[in-house]
Amino acid sequence: MDNPTPKHMNSAIYVIAAHPNWRDSRVNRLLLQTTQGIAIANAQVNACDLYTQYPDYCIDVAAEQTRVAAAKLIVLVHPIQWYSMPALQKLWLDDVLTYGWAYGGDSVSNAGTALRGKDLWLVATTGGPETSYHPQSYNRYFFDAFLPPYEQTAALCGMRFLPPLILHGAHSASNAEVQQHVATFGERLQSYPNWPELDDLESCPLCEVPAADRPTEDLSAAGPPQGARALSGGSAAHAVTSVGAN
Repeated sequence: MDNPTPKHMNSAIYVIAAHPNWRDSRVNRLLLQTTQGIAIANAQVNACDLYTQYPDYCIDVAAEQTRVAAAKLIVLVHPIQWYSMPALQKLWLDDVLTYGWAYGGDSVSNAGTALRGKDLWLVATTGGPETSYHPQSYNRYFFDAFLPPYEQTAALCGMRFLPPLILHGAHSASNAEVQQHVATFGERLQSYPNWPELDDLESCPLCEVPAADRPTEDLSAAGPPQGARALSGGSAAHAVTSVGAN
């Protein structure tokens, strides 16, 4: 995917799509295509295909921080792999959400507040059906049990975590179910922030990192500086799924 054009650098919505094998994707590919189509007509929407943009896993942190800072809504679009996000999406979080920029602020300094007041929306697919997320089934937990790392990543950065849009059973969902899911996604993108449920969501509480827990520059004891890595780690979530069908 080409670098965003200048008009996209001031987008209100930044959609970050991550799939290791788009050719075999059944649902996420359609979500990305829908986003790209909306972005052509609406300069307020910007899409980044991580695996195409950064095939060498060398993320342009400055460029990504610029795009994220310009957005009001940040959308993560990906299949759930081993109850978490794809590897490049996790690396994006590690590299882009740096200490002193995305988190680590306090009541005195404005450092670490670049994302404060923004919204984070997870749009994901699982390979297993919703019924597999149950204490009596093979995934052993209800799906919500895998969401806290996403929610806390948002909270540490001062963002609201919006109700996720999840399509379970992407392998076996009917074509009608897939098309409805994609249509809902597109409608939500185009109607944000006019979502009725947003009026009932509270602002994110301030998560202030104690000074003793903050990264240091001491290389002798702890290895390389941690300033470019979030304390929380950003992964989490859901279904055992093969890469191909989602």
